[in-house]
Amino acid sequence: MRKAFGGLILLLVTSMIMPLYGQLQRAEPRDETIDSKTQAEIIDSVTRVINEVYVFPDVAEEMAVHVKGMYQKGEYKDITSLSAFSDRLTKDLRDICHDRHLGVRYTPDITMDDIRTEEDTVTDEERQEHFEELSRDNFGFKEIRILPGNIGYLKFNGFVDAYFGGATAIAAMNFLAHVDALIIDLRENGGGSPSMIQLISSYFFNDPVHLNSFYIRKEDTTKQFWTASHVEGPRMANTPIYILTSGYTFSAAEEFTYNLKNLERATIVGETTGGGAHPVQGEIFPNLKVSLRVPFGRAINPITGTNWEGTGVEPHISCAADHALEVARVDAMEKLVAKAESEEEKGMLRWDLDMLKAQLEPVEVPEELMNKYVGDYGPRKIWMEGDELYYQRDDRPKQKLIALSEDIFMIEGVDYFKMKFEEDESGEVIGILGIYKQGFIDRSPKDK
Repeated sequence: MRKAFGGLILLLVTSMIMPLYGQLQRAEPRDETIDSKTQAEIIDSVTRVINEVYVFPDVAEEMAVHVKGMYQKGEYKDITSLSAFSDRLTKDLRDICHDRHLGVRYTPDITMDDIRTEEDTVTDEERQEHFEELSRDNFGFKEIRILPGNIGYLKFNGFVDAYFGGATAIAAMNFLAHVDALIIDLRENGGGSPSMIQLISSYFFNDPVHLNSFYIRKEDTTKQFWTASHVEGPRMANTPIYILTSGYTFSAAEEFTYNLKNLERATIVGETTGGGAHPVQGEIFPNLKVSLRVPFGRAINPITGTNWEGTGVEPHISCAADHALEVARVDAMEKLVAKAESEEEKGMLRWDLDMLKAQLEPVEVPEELMNKYVGDYGPRKIWMEGDELYYQRDDRPKQKLIALSEDIFMIEGVDYFKMKFEEDESGEVIGILGIYKQGFIDRSPKDK
């Protein structure tokens, strides 16, 4: 017996509601033995559903023929673990479809009493329990801040359904409403719900925009997804957007990226994404203790007429995922400097840009020159530890210096102050000029 759950699947082992898009996450199941007869039953059950539902009928039939042939040839006869068999079956099915959304999973401890079908009603109590569980993870939202240069940074690791996470998303977008550029970090985002894609994307356009469509094979229908005509708070229709990606970025996170890339609304920075474009539904076979995640449709972008399945989304600026934030910040800052209208604004932005570049690519200062800077300068003290200079003022904590040039340094973690070492005509260091971002300068002579 099997139970289908359409676009949403209740994962009984975790009590979590699965969104339209799947995520690349799975808990480690405990093991259970399996015999050849059960293997055949699992293969028959899984391939029957795949033939009924999978988005490409010809590929579905090819998958079924392939795994049944593997069984007939005895390729599975030495597998006695149900979890291992599920993993192997997933691999063999994917060898044909190359679809990372499709998978078989060992799902222990399922009873018919645990299963809810599409027709059943989710109770208010269960909905509240799910809300509380998601809230403990802050609905996937992990970090929000304003970086130097008035650049916003938003990191969230899942597109939680807007029914649950909408208020948090709206609060985040309103907090960031007045930044001059926005960086959205999806490097650890494995997917989620199209409703959150719609909600966040709606802040980036003044008028409704067609984002994506889904073709559903079994119903032979197409559903469109548009941005909303109303949002709570200011829109950011003219704010430059950057999206950070990695090979882990998957599914709904890819759709968000692909949509904004093709609408020419965002600059993508990082690595090519994972390549999963198909919405999924879940099927549970409680008597066999396995579940199936099967793509039942395909995304159709209104601009390209296709999607990112199997190819991923390529970035505009390719770099290692670990460096994507810094690369995006530099690009954003350089563009902000270029379009600044006043020299004062340009100067403030160049200050932030110089500070950022110094942290990314510190200037190498000869050791003999750094040794000349060591000493006491009134309340300021400079000394060497290893091959690096350190700074302390009065009894405050010590701080490392980062070179902006051979004689100008910033203090690590401080973006409003830098210092220039003064020399006399003979080359002897005679003092420090403390230069503040606001424009004023103080001087500390070197103690004799």
